[in-house]
Amino acid sequence: MGTIREPAVAGMFYPLSEKKLRDEIKVLFDLTKSKDVLNNVVGIVSPHAGYVYSGKTAAFAFNAVSNKNYNTIIIISPSHREYFPGVSVYDGDAYRTPLGIVPVNKEMRSKLIEGSKIIFQGIQGHRAEHAVEVQLPFLQMIYNDFDFLPIVMGDQRKLFIDELVNKLAAVIDDKTLVVASSDLSHFYSKETAYMLDSIVEKHINEFNYDGLETDLESGKCEACGGGAIVAMMKAADLLKKKNSKVLSRSDSGDVTGDHSEVVGYLSAAIY
Repeated sequence: MGTIREPAVAGMFYPLSEKKLRDEIKVLFDLTKSKDVLNNVVGIVSPHAGYVYSGKTAAFAFNAVSNKNYNTIIIISPSHREYFPGVSVYDGDAYRTPLGIVPVNKEMRSKLIEGSKIIFQGIQGHRAEHAVEVQLPFLQMIYNDFDFLPIVMGDQRKLFIDELVNKLAAVIDDKTLVVASSDLSHFYSKETAYMLDSIVEKHINEFNYDGLETDLESGKCEACGGGAIVAMMKAADLLKKKNSKVLSRSDSGDVTGDHSEVVGYLSAAIY
């Protein structure tokens, strides 16, 4: 297979054992089944904390696309561990999780980086980053055969978002799903987090990516992968997919019982 990115957070963010991982995700899917059917889903928002904290919220999004067929999944995440100017598309051949190997779509990668000085092929942002990795086991549970494109944004300012938007819109087709990996506010009281995260939820439900981008830039709300969400929504708009729905929202205090400093989570679908 060539260069394989080995799991960095297995055994920490999610179980290292294949059986335990499958069992845990199956329980999460069973808990989040919905009768709502969303057609022509082009993208989802999914949180990226440890499964014990945000797994249930994430499962709502993956359940919403579990009956669809996609050939390629584009995962866009922020970079938590290293800053770099630009957008890094993994330069290797595949990612591995305890559930197996997921190959990189090299043809799509070439199209995405072609002619861009901002989007490049590299290892930056992929070494120990968890925000791409934690999405893969959910996808491996619902799709038997798919490839993917792991994208990490080292800088989420408007310049970098807009470059990514135009490139995404050119490569996405009906067999492509985009996953925007993002948590919401970090380490506020539950009450403050609720107010901040409600702003993100409102903008997504109203398909108001301009308002979301403005409020993220001004600090009126927070999302560590806000640029990924905005880029996905803008690209969806160019593809005439202009409906959005928040599927679940929670925070870490719902699990820990500690409401003094929480992290917010949200899942949504763009269709």
